[in-house]
Amino acid sequence: MVKAVGYIDGEIDVLENIKVPVLDRGFLYGDSIYEVFRTYEGIPFMYDEHYERLLNSASLIGMTVTHTAAQIRDAVMATLAKSDVNAGEDIYVRYQITRGSGPIDLNPDLSEGNRLIIIVKGVPKWNQSYYTNGVRLAVPVLRRNSVTSLDPNIKGGNYLNNILALAQARESGADDCVMLDANRKVTECSNSNVWFVIGDQIVTPLRGNLIGLTRKTLVNLLEADGVDVLEREIDCEELKNATECFVTSATREVMPVISLALEDRTQVDFAPGGGPETRRAMELYQQMLVNFKRDNAALALF
Repeated sequence: MVKAVGYIDGEIDVLENIKVPVLDRGFLYGDSIYEVFRTYEGIPFMYDEHYERLLNSASLIGMTVTHTAAQIRDAVMATLAKSDVNAGEDIYVRYQITRGSGPIDLNPDLSEGNRLIIIVKGVPKWNQSYYTNGVRLAVPVLRRNSVTSLDPNIKGGNYLNNILALAQARESGADDCVMLDANRKVTECSNSNVWFVIGDQIVTPLRGNLIGLTRKTLVNLLEADGVDVLEREIDCEELKNATECFVTSATREVMPVISLALEDRTQVDFAPGGGPETRRAMELYQQMLVNFKRDNAALALF
């Protein structure tokens, strides 16, 4: 297992020794943005795409990012050098940029400038039964923030809405949540995108969610395989007619769903390990990764 190591403004140490100043706006207000990428056989997956999404998050909160993609990569490499990672292990890298320290005041203009924080650790080991059987989801009472209040495409440090929704779902016995907006439209899970098969059509929510890079990749893979994916609004009532469900994220990849509990306590059950479309998505994604590793070996960080 990779020793967790952290970086903060040039200081590198084991993670438990890395300290964020109490006046940092990321700590005080969640005034920060971040990205997570992982490696496969030492090769960073979609590094440039993650940095571009970071810049989009920054533009949505009016933050000027003063670290270039190359500077962040150098800082990641320096952090990796202090870890015990080896070529046989996959790593998780989270890099976060806060608006920096300043007085206890909401005015962002009073900040002293960007602060870069990096976390390097092993890729999360998900319960293998989530792939062989499936993850259990539930719709909580709590609603997703309005897109006019806080754009979900801000990948930022304030996750309280998601945390509370996840807590409600777990209290009901589920592993994760499916969040609805104020109009009872499906948005996303706590930190992953969600997909359904409804009426033999693969659908995924159009609005109210972070447009995930794994999601985007899978849409392209499915369409290249002749499968049309419909990105549209999904009303909660439609979920009773869903025949398959799966979730996607950088660390989960494609994960099947075994059950979905609705607000009225109706439970929708799905095939263990995923139905035919879920399995197709899983297989296409895994084959893409085989090709990625074969074609990008020269880009390995270690």
